[in-house]
Amino acid sequence: MGQLKTFYREYETDTTDVAVRERPFKILVPKTIDRFINPDNFMKGFPLWAKVWQASMILADYMAGLEPDPDKTFLEIGAGLGLVGIVAASFGHRVTMTEYNKDALKFAKANKELNMTDNKANLEIRKLDWTRPKLKGSFDYIIGSEVAYKEGNASHLLDLFRKYLKPEGEIILAEGVRKTSVDFFRQMSEHFDMKAQKKVLRSKDEETRAIFCTMSWKASR
Repeated sequence: MGQLKTFYREYETDTTDVAVRERPFKILVPKTIDRFINPDNFMKGFPLWAKVWQASMILADYMAGLEPDPDKTFLEIGAGLGLVGIVAASFGHRVTMTEYNKDALKFAKANKELNMTDNKANLEIRKLDWTRPKLKGSFDYIIGSEVAYKEGNASHLLDLFRKYLKPEGEIILAEGVRKTSVDFFRQMSEHFDMKAQKKVLRSKDEETRAIFCTMSWKASR
């Protein structure tokens, strides 16, 4: 709990309550994103990590329903606040959760401390720069949500997949329906056999559409 006390001294937070397969989670989010925005360039480094995305809810639910295998390892990329990795580890999966943004990493670690009293050993949190990846090892699965949000991420992600996905491994992604994600999956289809489906999340106020996709290497690669 000492880590949480230090975290609370550094950040003003709110809490988002999330239920996955009837299991409750409390996710710490920034009370305001003002401190994370570059006043000279609003879009440079915009804190996309600072909210719980609907696509992350879809992926978290999938991970919660997937039968855990102690011999299989998961690499989560672009983890943001940490919801997906925390849920996956809580339901018995072995996860290495990664982020690059230093503030996002601190929120992810705080959310792990807040939510995980059991299965803590299942979740490791590491820094990963997509342009200069230094993580060791390879993984049976690579998972992520809203990792194709920005145009131009495709080449970096493909390099990551080549570096870290085992030959018989699988990639599991959830992305909002937008031009960048559609273009991303079109580019990935040159390298992977893909199974994609549209998901719809409805609430009282809005309807959100997302693409849920699993990918494995083409045999001819």
